[in-house]
Amino acid sequence: MNECTHDCNTCGESCTSRTQPQSLLEQPHAMSHVKKVVAVCSGKGGVGKSIVTALLAVLAQRQGLKVGILDADITGPSIPRAFGLTDKAMGTDDGILPVRTKTGIDVMSLNLLLENTTDPVVWRGPVIAGAVKQFWTDVIWGEKDILFIDMPPGTGDVVLTVFQSLPVDAAVLVTTPQELVGMIVEKALKMAGMMNIPTIGLVENMSYVLCPDCKTKVEVFGQSNVDALAQTYTIPHAARLPIDPKLSSGVDKGMIELFTGDWLDGLIDAIVDLPAKEIEA
Repeated sequence: MNECTHDCNTCGESCTSRTQPQSLLEQPHAMSHVKKVVAVCSGKGGVGKSIVTALLAVLAQRQGLKVGILDADITGPSIPRAFGLTDKAMGTDDGILPVRTKTGIDVMSLNLLLENTTDPVVWRGPVIAGAVKQFWTDVIWGEKDILFIDMPPGTGDVVLTVFQSLPVDAAVLVTTPQELVGMIVEKALKMAGMMNIPTIGLVENMSYVLCPDCKTKVEVFGQSNVDALAQTYTIPHAARLPIDPKLSSGVDKGMIELFTGDWLDGLIDAIVDLPAKEIEA
């Protein structure tokens, strides 16, 4: 075309010169071979997203799978504490090496790079998003059956970066019984849908307290709505996590790998059954 400006954004013509949409996916490190990527998300903070991520990783590792956790919650990293990790991530000429837990789960988190774990990360959004992408492109994950991503809360810049830049196969949403939280979680559900990422499970944390004497489930924060929400959005798996002092104590002591409980067994089986694909550079 004689009058072509080479700006396809302002042109409605269909021609052989039209620029095709470019993929925003980042290539993993050349020494990384990842089969599945699962993002654990929440509409707001403080609902137990990191605990759910850690529990799912432990359950997958117990099935004999090779598992990693990418902690994308840059300003509020808590995964290292749950696993009792104190060693720092080291670098080589090839890339960054994740820190391995006692049972063999590889973890990469900003707290594994900071001199003091209590130092605040005062970064703007683009810098945080860039760091998350580097945890994918510069970290040597090696052979991994599943890489779990502990996402930051909400539907902001970093979440969008992860969904666009990493090959996420499925999302798990974490909520609590309060109706307000449920409304906010719906925003995260809709965002995942907009990015064509299926939500495979919905986990309601702090769902109830189990009476030690009569074994009655006491719904401290209100009636559970996880089943109704899962049905509304056709989410195939719903699970309820109780308020469990032993679990909380295990997380605080860095002993999450010793937890007992069958609350997420159905969900982890569904994640393991996801079609595997080889994700490599």
